[in-house]
Amino acid sequence: MSSADQPATADAVAAAFAIADVKQNVLLFERAVSFAEPRFAIRAIRASSSLRPNLSPSVLSAVANSLFAKDSTFRAKVSSYLSSDVMDLDVVVTEDSRNVLPEVEVYFGFLSLLYLHDSDSQTKGLALATDLVDYIQTLNRRTMDPLSAKIFFYYERFHEAAGRLAEIRPKLLAAQRTATLRHDEETQAMLLNLLLRNYLHFNLCDQADKLVSKSVFPENAGNSQSARYYYYLGRIKAIQLDYTASHRDLMQAIRKAPKNIKSAGFQQAVHKLAIIVQLLTGEIPERGIFKQPFLMDALIPYLSITQAVRVGDLVKFQDTLAKHIGTFRVDKTYTLILRLRHNVIKTGIRMISLAYSKISLKDVCMKLQLDSEEDAEYIVGKAIRDGVIDAVIDHEQGFMKSKENPDIYSTSEPQNAFHNRITFCLNIHNDSVKALRFPQTQRKENNLTDAIREEERLIAGEIAEANLDDDEDDMGEF
Repeated sequence: MSSADQPATADAVAAAFAIADVKQNVLLFERAVSFAEPRFAIRAIRASSSLRPNLSPSVLSAVANSLFAKDSTFRAKVSSYLSSDVMDLDVVVTEDSRNVLPEVEVYFGFLSLLYLHDSDSQTKGLALATDLVDYIQTLNRRTMDPLSAKIFFYYERFHEAAGRLAEIRPKLLAAQRTATLRHDEETQAMLLNLLLRNYLHFNLCDQADKLVSKSVFPENAGNSQSARYYYYLGRIKAIQLDYTASHRDLMQAIRKAPKNIKSAGFQQAVHKLAIIVQLLTGEIPERGIFKQPFLMDALIPYLSITQAVRVGDLVKFQDTLAKHIGTFRVDKTYTLILRLRHNVIKTGIRMISLAYSKISLKDVCMKLQLDSEEDAEYIVGKAIRDGVIDAVIDHEQGFMKSKENPDIYSTSEPQNAFHNRITFCLNIHNDSVKALRFPQTQRKENNLTDAIREEERLIAGEIAEANLDDDEDDMGEF
């Protein structure tokens, strides 16, 4: 075999494998339609990840030839967005391929979207995604729900890459209302996350908060969508100064996120925000977080910020902020880190209060790198009022005197700590119970058993009534 024939042979082999895999997925879609069970469609979509590296114009052409008739309108529309040098392979078109399910048509469009996205064909991908969204909105099929969610994701992704996110917001809102009315939980969860991402991209925090308050996130949504939803909730509440609720939502996002290399980017983004929010609550993150392999390099600037906050070193905090200002702006945590300056000062005051029973305000000003003694007096006074330190200020002589530290076990702090741990364990238990799923066949068998029992009960009742009538007739004759 010549070297010129080898590429053609490789393409033919790739096309044959692709056709076999797609046909297997098509069978899953057909089973999903015949049994009215969307989980087969979900399995087909998950299996498509192995197809993604091998997608090419020639493979897509072979897939189209095996699925659609030559005069198929849908095939012609999708093929118009692919490259002009598509191979027209000789694949026999069967009669069954002329009656293609809508799910199969959208699935082929989904594969084409994956190819256009990976090949950076933004313009064609945007146009194809728009056509697919218009097509699926004309359908109302529950077996289409997993595919609809994926199509909307890439619809938003192509518009974001083109810088046209604002113009699709009304369409996403209308689709979200439609999905809610149809009880399309997959698409509903996806669209809610896309809308929150859209609002936060333009810093429209108030609109995002109103959307959250007026909508309900589906309880049966997958872990990936739930993790994204909790991450966006954490960002919204962090901006609104509700740091405790924000940290709780971010911990939920970390727990629900997939633990694999593919989700490393999402886990890095969540951990960056969670570290800053935890610092804003007055707590110090565990050092083990910064030692995880997929987080170590990304969290180096945040480790420096944490070290500065832990020891109350305002100079190190300012130096780290100036050194990594570009990274913080890209991560969209810069404004939250600016709020940490007051926490650094409060930590410094606490360290001084523990180290000195009596210290002048001038020395406090020098240690905290403040502008004047008056600023030091105001800051120390606010720390005393907020309960950060237990001390008094002598304004006339200009010093701060610390009081004796009380026994922590005489306060309610141990009770609050145990309450937080118990609440966390109960929430994990409740989420685990809600995540339990049962096969559809078992529910059908239970329903069939209940129907048989009901029929037997009715028959037994009729027999009893007949016997009672016979007894009454006998008694009458007696």
